[in-house]
Amino acid sequence: MSMSEQQTSTSSPRDPGGRIVAPRVELVAGGFVHELLATRVVWRREMLRFIQDKPRIFAMLLQPLLFLFVMGTGLGSVVSTSDDVDFKTFLFPGVLAMSVLFMAVFAGISLVWDREFGFLREMLVAPISKAAIIVGKCVGGATSATLQACIVLALAPLAGVPYSVTLILMLLVCLFLGSMMLTSLGVVLSARIKTIQAAMPMTQMLIMPMMFLSGALFPLANLPTWLSVLTKLNPLTYAVQPMRAAVFNHIDVSAETRAQLDPPITWWGWEVPEYVQLGVVAVVTLGLITFAVSLFDRTE
Repeated sequence: MSMSEQQTSTSSPRDPGGRIVAPRVELVAGGFVHELLATRVVWRREMLRFIQDKPRIFAMLLQPLLFLFVMGTGLGSVVSTSDDVDFKTFLFPGVLAMSVLFMAVFAGISLVWDREFGFLREMLVAPISKAAIIVGKCVGGATSATLQACIVLALAPLAGVPYSVTLILMLLVCLFLGSMMLTSLGVVLSARIKTIQAAMPMTQMLIMPMMFLSGALFPLANLPTWLSVLTKLNPLTYAVQPMRAAVFNHIDVSAETRAQLDPPITWWGWEVPEYVQLGVVAVVTLGLITFAVSLFDRTE
C-alpha cells in the first residue's frame, strides 16, 4: 500500500463495519443578508457590463437625441404653442423616458444571452433564491439606464428646461422607477424567449407601442376616446406624465398652455395625482418581478 493510501485509510472516518464514511457537508445558512449580497453581485455584474460596453451607450443615446433636436425642432416649426414655449421643452420629458426605455428593456432581455452562453444556468443552481437574481438584474438594469439618461438630462437647458435641484431629483426618481418597470418587463419576456433571433423582433414589437402610447411625443389633451383609453392602460404613461408635470412646474407658462400641453390624467373624472401615478409604476414593477420569479425554473 502506498503512503498516500495509508494516509487516506487512517485519516478517513469509518463506520463500525470499517467502511469509509463520507464527510458531512453543511450548507451555509441563508437569510436576508445572504440574499442581499447575492443581489449586489448580480447588480455589480450589470454595472460592469454597462461600463465596458461604450458603443452600446452611444447607440442607445443616438435615437433620443435625434427625437429631441431633429424631430423637436422640425415639429416646433409647425406646432403652435402660446407663451413662446418651445416644442422641445414639451418633448424633453418624453425623450428622457425614451432614453431609458430602450436601455432598460434590453437590459432585461439580455438574460436570453445569458441562457445561450450558459451563465444563467450557473446563476440558477447557485445557493441563492431566484428572487435575488431577478431583483439584482432589475436594479442593475434600472441603474445603468438611469445613468445613461443623465447624459440627456445634462442637456436640459438646450431644451428650455432650467436646472433645479428639486426638478433633477424628481426626474431621477421617475426615471429609476420607470427603468425598474421596463427592465422587469424585459426579464419577463426573456423567461420565455429562448433565442437571440426571437428576442429582437419581440422587443421592438413591445417597445414601439409603449413609446407612442405613453404621451411621450404628443399631448394627451383632446385625444379620441379609443386613444385616450389606450394611453391610460399603458403603464409607461404613468412614468412620463409626472416628469412632464415636474418640468412644467418649473417654467413660466399660462394655465391655458399647460392645459393644452400637460393635461392631467383622469380616471372617471378624478384627476390622478403624481404620487398615485408613480405608485401605479411601482405596483406594476412589483407584479412583473413576482411574475418573473415564478416563470424562471431552476432547470433553465
